[in-house]
Amino acid sequence: MTRITAFAHALADTSRWRILQLVADGPVCVCELADILQMPQSSVSSHLQVIKKAGMLDSERCEKWIYYRLSPAYRQLLLTIGGFFEVPPADAAILKADAARAAERLAARAESCCPLPQELAAVKSPAPRTADGSPSPLLPGIQVKARSKSKLKTKTSTLSKA
Repeated sequence: MTRITAFAHALADTSRWRILQLVADGPVCVCELADILQMPQSSVSSHLQVIKKAGMLDSERCEKWIYYRLSPAYRQLLLTIGGFFEVPPADAAILKADAARAAERLAARAESCCPLPQELAAVKSPAPRTADGSPSPLLPGIQVKARSKSKLKTKTSTLSKA
């Protein structure tokens, strides 16, 4: 029961959903996440520890920096969970801004202070792609679609009976 509770706790915060979205395509350093999310590094580290405790992150230490990546074992589960939710306009704007800052920050990696990870970068986890070839959003939002409520109740009822 502890593991499922840790998993639910990890998903119960908007900042952690944003972090999971950013680490879904590959390893990202804590300082890069702090820059992208415009949050203090200590807050990002705290959120990462909650997600890591749930088992959803792989990590690699490179000198004094730590890189995190979504564990491939959780990709499909999070895609499925994300399929029950839509992106409200305010959340879409936040995720789009995160993606733009991520592209800019990660493009500057060669000039940054962080050494690149070796092990995590070598293991490619296949990221779903949209029709235009860009990465598909892993976690599209946090509000339930009206038409998905009955689907969610049906699946929950089925699971409860098992």
